[in-house]
Amino acid sequence: MRAAPARGSGLVGVMLMVTGLKAAGQAQRRLCTAAKWYNTQLQGDRAGQPKPQRLKAVSILQEPGVPVVGNMSRQAVVDLLAASVVYQEGSLVGFNKPPNLAITGKDDLCLTSLLSAVQRRLSLAQELHIVKASSKEHSGLVLLSTCHQTTQSIENAYARRDGKKTALTSYCAVTVGIPEPAMGEISVALTQQSLGEQTMVVPVLNPSAGNFERKKVKKAVTRYRVLDAANGCALVQLQPLTTFQNLLQVHLTLKLCTVLGDHVYSSRVGRVLGLPVLFSVDLAVPRTQVLDEALLQKLHLRREQMHRMPLHLHLHRFSIPACGRKSSETVITAPLPAFFIRTLQLLGLRMKQSA
Repeated sequence: MRAAPARGSGLVGVMLMVTGLKAAGQAQRRLCTAAKWYNTQLQGDRAGQPKPQRLKAVSILQEPGVPVVGNMSRQAVVDLLAASVVYQEGSLVGFNKPPNLAITGKDDLCLTSLLSAVQRRLSLAQELHIVKASSKEHSGLVLLSTCHQTTQSIENAYARRDGKKTALTSYCAVTVGIPEPAMGEISVALTQQSLGEQTMVVPVLNPSAGNFERKKVKKAVTRYRVLDAANGCALVQLQPLTTFQNLLQVHLTLKLCTVLGDHVYSSRVGRVLGLPVLFSVDLAVPRTQVLDEALLQKLHLRREQMHRMPLHLHLHRFSIPACGRKSSETVITAPLPAFFIRTLQLLGLRMKQSA
């Protein structure tokens, strides 16, 4: 049930090669720079973006489409995870998880409930536990370990790097709207606020020192870079320098942009007289993301299908600081999922050769 990218570009060759290696059980150590990863995954062939007539009029929701974890059997999800190993060395195992797979919870299909089955599937002698993971809605990296000492060493190394403005994780996102300027930092504090029956993350533009002291508000910083833009959308690299639930989605709304497939915070950005505006969080209740007709046509979607659009936010890179016996940083990357690549093709987004 693995999703396969559309045929017709150099990107497909990369994805098929990765899939073939996984199928053969050859989990590989991926130690590469962010630039190399982008060049490998996004540039495609040197002729550039495939011509429009080479792309079939198929949306990402059609076959092979996006894996719908909730509709899969327990064994099918375990098989999917086993085929998604992108890193395995010593006690560490890295997976490239699909979107909408919960990490914890009471659900029988959450990752924590599947760890024993995944351990047996990979023929590991010791129990797996979670070191770092992307959120439920995100696709991307999940780092597991069979050694608690290794996990503690990694956590200590992360703690030593706190406050040094060093990005240890990096995401790819497709945004509706183009952040301006094309590169920078978003430094706006965040807090949680009850809005009706839901608890939402909201920005705090002018927090007092007392807010921070009472821990009602937390500093939040996101570094971003626009990698390409077309058709009113952008491919953006996002590097959170702090941690907070839904940090990236909320910070992007302050740039009058939303992540494609964000059905929670996208209602905060709208249009008045054709110009993007930021709505009050009290008025912007969560709802299915609304796209204009031209963008829906680009994506080969009908408006009533939008509720099935997955969040285009992919945790593609972990940096593990030097710790234990490792004298240098370890970088683990996860390729973009097939549905994400298909969206880039449909929107005409790619990595420039000069990037």
